[in-house]
Amino acid sequence: MPEIIFNGPEGRLEGRYTHGKLANAPIALILHPHPQQGGTMNNKVVYALYHTFARRGFSVMRFNFRGVGRSQGVFDNGQGELSDAASALDWMQGVNSSAPECWVAGFSFGAWISMQLLMRRPEISGFISVAPPANSHDFTFLAPCPSSGIILHGDKDDMVPEASVAKLATKLAQQKNITVDFKVVPGANHYFGDHLPILAREVDRYLARAVGPAPVPNNAL
Repeated sequence: MPEIIFNGPEGRLEGRYTHGKLANAPIALILHPHPQQGGTMNNKVVYALYHTFARRGFSVMRFNFRGVGRSQGVFDNGQGELSDAASALDWMQGVNSSAPECWVAGFSFGAWISMQLLMRRPEISGFISVAPPANSHDFTFLAPCPSSGIILHGDKDDMVPEASVAKLATKLAQQKNITVDFKVVPGANHYFGDHLPILAREVDRYLARAVGPAPVPNNAL
């Protein structure tokens, strides 16, 4: 899990990156929750998503948005953070120029940013959206949503009502040429707390269906 520093629109950005063990590994970018509410790349949900993708053989990155940790710049209400995410994806694609698939995942505010990135980057082939803030942020830009994915939410979330996320999931699932799964995790709050293993398992199951079994490196045979 080496530390990386790469150039963003407002200066250096800090991240963690694991390179896939196989040639032509797919790539995944993980986005953290709201910087002004304590969100960092070390958030437990972000960490769980990161390792779930890594175990599936992806080259995967999580990073700090501008103004968080060692990342330069100041919070920009989403617009700058979207540019940061685009820079992170550019860096990953430069290191993995032959990646066959590109995924994006985000938690809370990071889910909102990830879905905007999805609309701007046609090479993104799938998404994982955890507790998207559908009650406080506008998701109408997903018209249409260009890729399939899964939305996960806890039924004890007291920050983002389940009904608002269910409405978003239903709207997306009605669109043509994609499928959007919606999984409610019983007992989980906004931060998933003791339910992180369940969250990771649900994401892993989805990825198993979407991209197939985890690859086995030749030296493991």
